[in-house]
Amino acid sequence: MKEALPVATPVTAVPHGTAQSRSRYWLVPVARAAVAAVAAIVITFSQNHSAGLGLTVFGAFAVLTGLVILAGSRSLTADGVAHHVFVAQAILTLAAGGVALAFAASASLPVFFAAVLIWALLTGALELYSGFRMRGRSPLARDWMTIGVVTVLLAVAFLVVPQGLDQQFTGPDGVERSLTASIVAVGVFGAYAAIVAVLLVIGGFSLKWGTDPSGRVAPETESQS
Repeated sequence: MKEALPVATPVTAVPHGTAQSRSRYWLVPVARAAVAAVAAIVITFSQNHSAGLGLTVFGAFAVLTGLVILAGSRSLTADGVAHHVFVAQAILTLAAGGVALAFAASASLPVFFAAVLIWALLTGALELYSGFRMRGRSPLARDWMTIGVVTVLLAVAFLVVPQGLDQQFTGPDGVERSLTASIVAVGVFGAYAAIVAVLLVIGGFSLKWGTDPSGRVAPETESQS
């Protein structure tokens, strides 16, 4: 009898530069997480949730986030569409941050609402599109879709909060207080920043350690071992 020849195990081809790009890209979500965490901390420990504070914190958050995304987009050059989408996202974020900082001194509540709402709607949709486009092909897709959804929900929250809100109430200590639109809006943005910081840092380190958030080894990492 003829000896059976061993069957060759098929090797899945990995696009050139994909694994290398992933090994660098984990720094991008971690850096974004750090920026978001600082914004959340500043808002949480500030007693004055005015429109001026909101514009200042959001403006700084957006400028720094835009720079991080712009720098990180260079790691996505293997996929031209993703690269261009994230460059567009970075430019929109930088523009929103610049507008917010320009109006921070005037403490304009309508500008704060408009800047956050438009930024969240456009950039959230872009990040969500990137995630849907890459789903099943990249471990980055799930994180992009998650952050995209959360960012779009931020826009929805800003649509729901009435800008004329000014409700008086008595606290448990008997002191008269007021709940205004700026307090609610700044608080909502702070909560968004905190949530995004947690999601991004988990996604970033999962990417670095070669696992997705469910604990499975990512395909690109397996191909390197």
